[in-house]
Amino acid sequence: MASTELRKIPRVDELLSLPALADLPHPLAKMVINRVLDQARKQGKIDPDQIRARIGELAEEYRYPYVRRAVNGLGVVLHTGLGRAPLYHAAEMIHQAMTGFSALQIDFDTGRRGDRYQRIDDLLRTITGCESSVIVNNNAAATMLILNTFGQGKEIIVSRGQLVEIGGAFRIPDVMKRSGARLVEVGTTNRTHLRDYEEAITDQTAAIMRVHQSNYRIIGFTKDVPLEELVSLAHRHNLLMIDDLGSGAFFDLRQYGLPYEPFVQESIKLGADLICFSGDKLLCGPQCGIILGKKALIDRIKKNPLTRALRCCKFTFIALEATLRLFLDPEHLIRTHPVLKLLTLDPKRIRRRAKLFLGKVRKLFPGLKVDLVETRSEIGGGSLAGHDLLSYAVAITPPINPDRFARRMRKQPVPVMGRVEGDRYLLDFRTILPKEERFIIEALRRVLA
Repeated sequence: MASTELRKIPRVDELLSLPALADLPHPLAKMVINRVLDQARKQGKIDPDQIRARIGELAEEYRYPYVRRAVNGLGVVLHTGLGRAPLYHAAEMIHQAMTGFSALQIDFDTGRRGDRYQRIDDLLRTITGCESSVIVNNNAAATMLILNTFGQGKEIIVSRGQLVEIGGAFRIPDVMKRSGARLVEVGTTNRTHLRDYEEAITDQTAAIMRVHQSNYRIIGFTKDVPLEELVSLAHRHNLLMIDDLGSGAFFDLRQYGLPYEPFVQESIKLGADLICFSGDKLLCGPQCGIILGKKALIDRIKKNPLTRALRCCKFTFIALEATLRLFLDPEHLIRTHPVLKLLTLDPKRIRRRAKLFLGKVRKLFPGLKVDLVETRSEIGGGSLAGHDLLSYAVAITPPINPDRFARRMRKQPVPVMGRVEGDRYLLDFRTILPKEERFIIEALRRVLA
């Protein structure tokens, strides 16, 4: 950068006196300034007014916690960027446990160190019928831990049609390589037969693994081997049958009018030796990876040093227990389970609520063009890929560029997340929770002021 441009950069002590930084701690104010100045130097052209404006904008962001409540108007029920499943059902238990010390790992009979997994294990065994369980910090970790425990230095057979890549560019072959297991691919992308698995078995084979096609579907001329046939083949050759279920439903979604998704109890009933899945998708719990299976196998997993490295924190145990307790009352699950409630909302009810909000917006902001539109919601989170849901949205035609408008809505104390379609900004009311309209109104007041 030319020296003439560098001389345009305002002095740090001058910038520290900006009113926008007045209530920020000094170290944080300096960090904001340095970040903005670094960006300006990289751009190569210095605009002092733009620097001051950007410092004010960034300072405003740092007044609020990064992880905070947000309004999901995107219409994606399990949105990874928004924390996937909402956890309001667990808020009371989390608050109660976090207001002081918490009994995370205590044997109440002896007062000595206890088993932090015991209560979760009791609930999982009661709900699913499994022999034993263990939880780790996510399902990729669960998969890696299983493979490392039972497949290190050995072969694991997987269909080519199941070599998935999950969010963040993490791929099953890479996870398997890190675990120390050797991947053996069988079949083709669209068709895999039982004989493909059987012909791949050698004296080095440790297991057959089925991987749920979480975020895609292969349709047309296809062939998959049913789980019961894979279980029979594996056990006939004294191999383990590992079932990576991905989204981890605890119920058959078809009873709620949704498409079929493999569910945990079905996998246990069909004889899979080890099953793993995410806790924060269809289960509607915190981020974690849950492993169920034969007790002798789970005991071996618990003895693997990686289990300690992948151990969950107390927040996870609290939120997961609160979630699992919902399943003890299956008759009321559709009312108490946040994700199931969102997936089964009647479109007519969504439309009525969106229409009421539309009227309120028109009354409060008479010059703003708003409409009610039909739209489609997504399930997200790698669950029920290719299936969407009828919904309704309030479509705002903002007086400024819609992308700029969306950015301003995101930068509010309670971020409002909507999607831009053409020249309109849409708020899908399937995923906007009850009583969140007030956050949208407040955001509109600030953005349109």
